[in-house]
Amino acid sequence: MLDVPLLIGGKSCPARDGRTFERCNPVTGEVVSRVAAATLEDADAAVAAAQAAFPAWAALAPNERRTRLLAAAELMQARASEFIEAAGETGAMANWYGFNVKLAAGMLREAASMTTQINGEVIPSDVPGSFAMALRQPCGVILGIAPWNAPVILATRALAMPLACGNTVVLKASELSPAVHRLIGQVLQDAGLGDGVVNVISNAPADAPAIVERLIANPAVRRVNFTGSTHVGRIVAELAARHLKPALLELGGKAPFLVLDDADLDAAVDAAAFGAYFNQGQICMSTERLIVDNKVADAFIYKLATKVANLRAGHPQADDSVLGSLVDASAGVRIKALIDDAVGKGARLVVGGQVEGSIMQPALLDGVTSSMRLYREESFGPVAVLLRGDGDEALLSLANDSEFGLSAAIFSRDTGRALALAQRVESGICHINGPTVHDEAQMPFGGVKSSGCGSFGGKASIEQFTQLRWITLQNGPRHYPI
Repeated sequence: MLDVPLLIGGKSCPARDGRTFERCNPVTGEVVSRVAAATLEDADAAVAAAQAAFPAWAALAPNERRTRLLAAAELMQARASEFIEAAGETGAMANWYGFNVKLAAGMLREAASMTTQINGEVIPSDVPGSFAMALRQPCGVILGIAPWNAPVILATRALAMPLACGNTVVLKASELSPAVHRLIGQVLQDAGLGDGVVNVISNAPADAPAIVERLIANPAVRRVNFTGSTHVGRIVAELAARHLKPALLELGGKAPFLVLDDADLDAAVDAAAFGAYFNQGQICMSTERLIVDNKVADAFIYKLATKVANLRAGHPQADDSVLGSLVDASAGVRIKALIDDAVGKGARLVVGGQVEGSIMQPALLDGVTSSMRLYREESFGPVAVLLRGDGDEALLSLANDSEFGLSAAIFSRDTGRALALAQRVESGICHINGPTVHDEAQMPFGGVKSSGCGSFGGKASIEQFTQLRWITLQNGPRHYPI
């Protein structure tokens, strides 16, 4: 069992009132981590520590910040086994956590490369002798709120570019992966960023609304970034707006996967299976809607069903498990209800869908219509549905018939045709002849519609985590009308 204290001002500490909560393995029920349950006063202390550390961190030369972030990346990879040890919190496969560590370390390296790329500009002024500049400067304390599903990647993303831009951070850990999120903070602390530069707060599930509201309301918190469900994202956005604080939001998805009539079906099947079922479909970019031209739909679903039948979900440590566990048994109940609703209204369950506790076999459905919940609701599980259409315009219409707009994919041998279509798909991300699940540290990552606003990643993050200021220098006398 892992003991998980708070990280405030460079020190490990219990909650002020000594309370803890436990996170259990969803497959075995065994306690994986015993976690400090922060009080409101602990939340205040974390912000105060970040505020106290801000002047020195912001004043560091950019190459010194780069050096410390690069050291953190190396240390994160060196401690990969510790992150994998905590995979029991979510029931994920070890290879998923290993991939998380690799990409998260890359995010720290990419952030390190950005420390010298925070540029301003000189702007011509109509005032004689006025030298006008637009400068980007650190904002202050950034609040990052990260989810459990890609715990190393998304928590690291919540703080990497804010740190590169000269800000300090309070990370509010997920209640479902608190040990992993706390370990990220410890890695950054051990890498020598400095006391209070990164602080990590964990809280009991019932306390989350009060802790989040307290953190957002704190005057020292200048920016908020949140990755998670659209439902909670709306709450975070409302709280941030109430306090006039910009919020970067990366929310839910219902990713469409378009298969045109000239597509390489074998390549499309491989990408669809990975995109729909990897990490049990618990990824914001997971393929949920397979939108296939009628000319090739039967052949496509036959090939995909054959592949899905061999993707066995089981105990993450079992030798014959290709897929692992859902985050908890209640997720299986929720997802099974979506499948039952669709089947009850006429859809066909082609393969899979069996649930035993938190283990769910990957499911593929055909004949789903707009009257069914699965047509619109994000399943956030190992479920994909086939939607059929005649011609590119029909497929595009189905793709855009969603409140979400995060990731999308198009398969076609005619890349010009696919590119023209990609520009009309309502999504922040679109991959041609590639899966909907894809991320690189330097790429702009964000959605449209109910999938959020703003972008993480590389240069795109600089706008989010700096304050643009207008500064002038007057050379010589200036005329005034009075």
